[in-house]
Amino acid sequence: MAVHTSSAAQAAASTTRERILTEALDLFAQSGYGGASMRELARRVGIRESSLYNHFPGKAAILEAIVSEHGPASSASRLEEPRYKQLARQPAAFCRQFALDLVEQWSDPREHQFQKVITAERNRVPGIRAKFADHFYAREQSMMTDYFRGFALAGLISTPDPRETARLFAAGLIYIRLEHYVMGAAPSPRPKVIEAIDRYLAFFLSLIAAGHDDGNKKRKAKGETRGKAASD
Repeated sequence: MAVHTSSAAQAAASTTRERILTEALDLFAQSGYGGASMRELARRVGIRESSLYNHFPGKAAILEAIVSEHGPASSASRLEEPRYKQLARQPAAFCRQFALDLVEQWSDPREHQFQKVITAERNRVPGIRAKFADHFYAREQSMMTDYFRGFALAGLISTPDPRETARLFAAGLIYIRLEHYVMGAAPSPRPKVIEAIDRYLAFFLSLIAAGHDDGNKKRKAKGETRGKAASD
């Protein structure tokens, strides 16, 4: 009975924590981090202000938790899931799955709120900029590099630098996001985004296709041979 009661209490605490983070994200996006009060947050969650401190020591900790669960952090967490590890020998399927998951993330209203908050607050709250830009981007980038290194070692792609290949892959996706979700007056329809994703993936995968570098080396070698023969 004690175990059951403990489990129920933990579940309730987890649910309350999730509600706090959801409402805090909305409140920070509306009022800004500086303009948001713990009292207003407690009112939105439906608990006493003092109860907030049972879950977080203060407002900065709430913002830090939000940063830890959105943006690059959520992408990095996905890369650790079994469904991605099953694609460790399937570069095309891996790239497409990652891109489609990003489309889902970009379409989530909470992601829009998060980007608004982090853009406004990363220079104002001590430690948030470093935590967001360095820790989470570095973690995501490192994991992406590991996947592309594995593809290269298995002979599934050709690349002289897995890290730069991972960065190139991410850069193209970022540009699609800017074009279809950020710069326009309204987000593009999903079919148009998927069309852009498919076009980019076809191009990117052709660049890193196994044997691509070998072909370049052969052409270069022939050119060098001709050059030497002419000079002799």
